[in-house]
Amino acid sequence: MGEGRPVLLVMGGSHGARSINRAICASLEQLLARAQVVHVTGPLDWPWVQEEAARLPAELRARYHPYAYLHDELADAMAAADLIVNRSGASNLGELPIMGLPGVLVPYPHAGRHQQINAEFLVAHGAAVIVEDAALARDLLPTALGLLEDVDARQRMAAAARRLARPDAAQRMVELMASMARN
Repeated sequence: MGEGRPVLLVMGGSHGARSINRAICASLEQLLARAQVVHVTGPLDWPWVQEEAARLPAELRARYHPYAYLHDELADAMAAADLIVNRSGASNLGELPIMGLPGVLVPYPHAGRHQQINAEFLVAHGAAVIVEDAALARDLLPTALGLLEDVDARQRMAAAARRLARPDAAQRMVELMASMARN
């Protein structure tokens, strides 16, 4: 991605998240002045996000990388990212730690409490911060910019995330199940 700018990865899950997409698009010029943005919109919001991208000045548009969805490329996007804005589904509990990726998590308010609990777990361990869905318009830009500009904070959060990683979890589960089956 280059330019020596930090990379912000924005996702809302496999279907996208309209509230996140709207908040990001409302802040695009300010974000792109300081970062590269990889934005995975989900298929429903893709058409209007493309229109927003087309309205950007050329120098900013070059730093904006919107996609409807990423398949095999998602791991590469996460590896390139310095910070992620994302929902806080269960996959975050594994993906962010294994990638050492600090997060701004936006729990989906209509998913029961599990996304809130997931986000609070990562926050309690220093790997993420929470921006509530209802506060996105007000809080997402200053939160994301603050972290994008604070390399030390991102490094601390990345280290905290890596401490939570359990790359051998599948093997440990197999061993535990085998042990239980023997007893």
